[in-house]
Amino acid sequence: MKRFIVTGGYGFIGSNLIKLLLKKNFKVFNIDKLSYSAQKYNLRGVKSKNYFFKKVDINNKKAIIKILRKYKPHGIFNLAADTHVDRSINDSSNFIKNNILGVYNLLEAIKNYDKKIRLIHVSTDEVYGDILGSKRSSENFPYTPSSPYSASKASSDHLVNAYVRTHKIDAVISNCSNNYGPRQFPEKLIPKMIYNILNNKPLPIYSKGKNLREWIYVNDHCDALIKLFFKGRSGEKYNIGSGINCSNIFLVKKILKSFTDRRIKIGKKVKIIFVKDRPGHDFRYALNSNKIKKKLKWKPKINLNRGISKTVDWYIKNQKYFKKLNEKNFSYWW
Repeated sequence: MKRFIVTGGYGFIGSNLIKLLLKKNFKVFNIDKLSYSAQKYNLRGVKSKNYFFKKVDINNKKAIIKILRKYKPHGIFNLAADTHVDRSINDSSNFIKNNILGVYNLLEAIKNYDKKIRLIHVSTDEVYGDILGSKRSSENFPYTPSSPYSASKASSDHLVNAYVRTHKIDAVISNCSNNYGPRQFPEKLIPKMIYNILNNKPLPIYSKGKNLREWIYVNDHCDALIKLFFKGRSGEKYNIGSGINCSNIFLVKKILKSFTDRRIKIGKKVKIIFVKDRPGHDFRYALNSNKIKKKLKWKPKINLNRGISKTVDWYIKNQKYFKKLNEKNFSYWW
């Protein structure tokens, strides 16, 4: 039976990945320092002899080495990261500490571990920067990050590549488009809009809402990550995207329609409002994901309509999730 470590396992993608790994009968060790966006609610009801958790910061190299030697995992999925662009603009210190130094310490722990282990390092499409026109960024595109967040992720990607070449560690990098789905912290666009609709609040959108993003349902992403562990080529990177691009205003209107289709009453304060754009805001991200589709035979299964419907359903049925959060951690920044 394969044994995996998932860092940041109480976060959005991490918790969904853990559920999928357990469903496939793998052993999973969840490492999470339980920062503001990590929620134990995300893994409530998980009672499996194959699941273990320890509160650990990936910056604690000694603790990571100890866990590696005790549990002897075959692979690590690194999802421990600060990810909110607005927060990185407001204060980038945690992004430098967790996304760069944290990855450095994780790599050092792997380097000093006496057994072969595969690292799947989860990155973002934002490292490629603004992709204008009709182009889609392939794995060969240069890195031109615009925000402190994307710069920190680009830095961690470079560190991983350096450790592959210099120290011969076994690692694969994934660069994924915007994720959405159940268990996402409501500082991000989709759960933020759902939260505001459920709580009769305005729906703030930057500028005129014309910025374009590529969206992938979280379970499709997790399925691709598992595929990378088993089939990905060491030292290479793979874009993971759906090919589905839409504007922010289109997406918010789709979420609103999902509520009205369910005949859920919308409060009078629930109105789209346009707010001042954030500094350095990229207009468009778009991935070319042909490599993983052709070489690893992966493709997404959930289209945007079905994904939004499943996401809205989860938040409606799990409103206790919101009650456990401090609204100050996902309030409007600018």
